[in-house]
Amino acid sequence: MREWIPVSTSPKGRLALRALEDFGRRPFQDVTVGELAAGAGVTTGSLYHHFDSKLGLYDFVRAEAERRLLDRMEGAAAARAGDGVSAALVSALIVGFDFAAGQGFLRLLGEAHPARDLDPVADLLGEIGRGGRLPIGRVLAAAWRAALVAVADGESPPRARAVLELLSLDEEALSRGIRRSGG
Repeated sequence: MREWIPVSTSPKGRLALRALEDFGRRPFQDVTVGELAAGAGVTTGSLYHHFDSKLGLYDFVRAEAERRLLDRMEGAAAARAGDGVSAALVSALIVGFDFAAGQGFLRLLGEAHPARDLDPVADLLGEIGRGGRLPIGRVLAAAWRAALVAVADGESPPRARAVLELLSLDEEALSRGIRRSGG
């Protein structure tokens, strides 16, 4: 699995690495173009040249972080698929949490995207939960994101992780809900 796209010593790479740090720790609206450029040792013109805007840089690093996250979550779910949907979902949530917390992507992945409604984490969890019309993916993604933001706000990672570990689904009720909803 490739770990990073730009060369980390290039201006584009330094901007991306700085953005991962800043957007991982602080909300999008609290991070300024000037801070990003200064932290990367480049001019604001370099940021605009490579990414067009702060949002362009954010989109770039969020897409990369989400791709790496989803790869791990898919693998975790596949490893536990034989143990049932609930085990696959909780495994994906825990592995995703550990990755996001370990990489310092708490705010970056824990908060809603500032300019788009797409949620690839909810989509993946919905697929693992066998689709249907139940909002299982959205509900679990919201709980997962709340755990990340709780850690960003000062909660201990082990305590937030423990809450995610408590989640489980009644396989029979899930199956009944999907049938009732027409899925």
